[in-house]
Amino acid sequence: MDFHHSDKVKNLQQRVAAFMDEYVYPAEDVFAQQMDAARKAGNAWQPAPVMETLKERARAAGLWNLFLPESQYGAGLTNLEYAPLCEIMGRSPLGAEPFNCSAPDTGNMETLVRYATPEQQKQWLVPLLEGKIRSGFAMTEPEVASSDATNIQSRIERDGDEYVINGHKWWTSGANDPRCKILIFMGKTDPGHANRHQQQSMILVPMDTPGVKVVRHLPVFGYDDAPHGHAEVLFENVRVPVSNILLGEGRGFEIAQGRLGPGRIHHCMRLIGVAERALEAMCRRSLKRVAFGRRLAEQGVTRERIANARIMIDQARFLVLNAAHKMDTVGNKDARQEIAMIKVVAPNMACQVIDWAMQVHGGGGVSEDFGLARAYANARTLRFADGPDEVHRNAIAKMELGRYLEQE
Repeated sequence: MDFHHSDKVKNLQQRVAAFMDEYVYPAEDVFAQQMDAARKAGNAWQPAPVMETLKERARAAGLWNLFLPESQYGAGLTNLEYAPLCEIMGRSPLGAEPFNCSAPDTGNMETLVRYATPEQQKQWLVPLLEGKIRSGFAMTEPEVASSDATNIQSRIERDGDEYVINGHKWWTSGANDPRCKILIFMGKTDPGHANRHQQQSMILVPMDTPGVKVVRHLPVFGYDDAPHGHAEVLFENVRVPVSNILLGEGRGFEIAQGRLGPGRIHHCMRLIGVAERALEAMCRRSLKRVAFGRRLAEQGVTRERIANARIMIDQARFLVLNAAHKMDTVGNKDARQEIAMIKVVAPNMACQVIDWAMQVHGGGGVSEDFGLARAYANARTLRFADGPDEVHRNAIAKMELGRYLEQE
């Protein structure tokens, strides 16, 4: 495939990079200060004013909803065209939110575009596209090994014109955020179905529905990730209209596969940006610091790590671009091996590059002074999000072995 970007994409790259330079990077310290002030005031779970300002500026600049391929919404970019833009956004801990391109909203908007009714889209997709609300995805459960999603125990039971929902979820990203108004909930409508992949359904659950209770926020390596964060949520006899079901009963796995493919590749794109910034920090630091009479950049071990970091980042980028190209040309289903491969490679690559950068920074690397500790916490978490490494490796191996089984 041709890895050269079109003039349209090059123009967007320049515009996004310029916006990051002028507004996003300078806002990082402001955002941190505003969130620290909110914590001291006793409530970190409120939007930072600087983020809302960034969103207004990005929207005014036409840098808004750049994802959503094959849709009348967004910028009309393919996955391959969006990849380099997502990488640039990923360079900042403020992420893609200024551009309304952050998880889990992107995945939920993809889901609503593909599977929601016109009424559901009007009620929830439109305000999400406008950045007026945020959303969450309630799938993982604490009582079962959620790496096997067929283990899900939450129930969605029909009672006349309503569904009654009972379940216990955690790592529901964004449920702490007061802007989060809607959850996409996965549970079992038919636990006795012979096909274990047709037992589950997805349903829309407004956050203000009686019986929805946020139990606590879940820090990651001590970071609360406010105001977005991750939450443990209880659903106790939650009643929603039958019209809130997505696509129909038993279609949960089908929706999940359609939703998680783009979500996985977006995570990987952003991780490349994270790793690039970590490598830049490693190079700059190594040129400034002197140990044992020589700059760190002149030490053989540092040079080896810098070289390996460059190799690993470029390898991951090419794999991601290849996966994006295949998603665009043959669809997410036929690109599932390539998607699984990048989901293993990108987080592991980012963790290693960030770790090397932390070593060059010495004790400062594990402090909050350079942002590397937070970047590592995020990258390490993404070895679980959207499926752990082990599940993806197993899927890759099964598909690879399948080619030989067909020959027997």
